[in-house]
Amino acid sequence: MKVLVLTGPESSGKSWLSSEIYANFGGILVGEYVRYFIDTEARVTCYDDITPISLGQLRWEDEARAKQPRLLILDTHLLSNILWSRTLFGACPAWIEQALLARRYDLHLLLSPETVAWHDDGQRCQPQLAERKAFFQASHQWLDLHRQPCQVVQGDWNQRKDAAFEAVTRLLNV
Repeated sequence: MKVLVLTGPESSGKSWLSSEIYANFGGILVGEYVRYFIDTEARVTCYDDITPISLGQLRWEDEARAKQPRLLILDTHLLSNILWSRTLFGACPAWIEQALLARRYDLHLLLSPETVAWHDDGQRCQPQLAERKAFFQASHQWLDLHRQPCQVVQGDWNQRKDAAFEAVTRLLNV
């Protein structure tokens, strides 16, 4: 089983690209639990929500891992929970980073916020490119610090799709 993670700032194409990868390569696609949580709770999230959101993301991931697909595609993982918690609340429960580091991921596709437009979907809160670039940099720094396999994906939508498909093809042929 190869585990692929799409990560990076909001509105950089993670959900779209993960769906494109799934449609082309198959496997199992795990969505972003926080979106489900926000839709279900229908309220503004708070710091106390970080743990249940993270546990929900882990549960979805674990259920998919148990099926042992050839390719497991994660629209996000706990890195987003960590960075959003720190961005919004100035802190993050320590267990979340420990849980993330205890797992194996074969490749992170880190999506750049540049050259694609921000779209308000009712859940996003970083309309300024500078904010999204800071989130991208924080993601990149964390991945580098923890020696996680990572490939930056940038350009227009077609370039992102082409780069991601090439990366997934290499990943599956290893």
